Amino acid sequence: MQVFFRFAFLRCVVPLFALLALATTLAAAQLSPPVVLVVGDSISAGYGLAAGSGWTDLLQRRLAAEHYPHRVVNASISGDTTAGGRARLDALLQQHRPTVTVIELGGNDGLRGGSLEAMRANLDAMTVAAQKAGSRVLLIGMQLPPNYGRDYGRRFDQAFSDVAKAHKVALVPFLFAGFGEDNAMFQPDRIHPMASAQSKILDNVWPHLQPLLSTAATSK
Repeated sequence: MQVFFRFAFLRCVVPLFALLALATTLAAAQLSPPVVLVVGDSISAGYGLAAGSGWTDLLQRRLAAEHYPHRVVNASISGDTTAGGRARLDALLQQHRPTVTVIELGGNDGLRGGSLEAMRANLDAMTVAAQKAGSRVLLIGMQLPPNYGRDYGRRFDQAFSDVAKAHKVALVPFLFAGFGEDNAMFQPDRIHPMASAQSKILDNVWPHLQPLLSTAATSK
């Protein structure tokens, strides 16, 4: 009889502990701020800039200033390509569970004269993976210098808009819009923007990112 009651007790207590653990996990998830994940290359990694002065850092400050609870996770790596981003995205999605995923990749693919079909396939796969993880996607477009040829440049530019249209995701047509022709806005390599250009980058991103923020701004 004692064995029966002990068994019955355990059958009740074990599920109770499981429910408590689940409730604790859900509560922790609710308390965590929503994440904006940025997966990019040196442009978003802040190459050549002082710490805290890149556009993703400015984004975090703007979110706070406008009373959004979101936390920016900048997972950008200098020199990264769409293939590299695709290879590491699943782990990032699982770790951070972002509300919004910003994909700022492709520039290095183009500058290296890589396969545009492969670049598009990688952007497509990343977009699909983020959407399947429940994240809204913002795709950031780039343009190439004219010395890469008109046809290559056109197809490079088109890849971003094609992926955005195919999956109905937001698109920043050109990250350097409004200052891309101004050499004073770039470091000596003519590739990486100066600190003075970071606010302009954010201004190009913000109108497309803001509608994707799932939590409305709260007033003080």
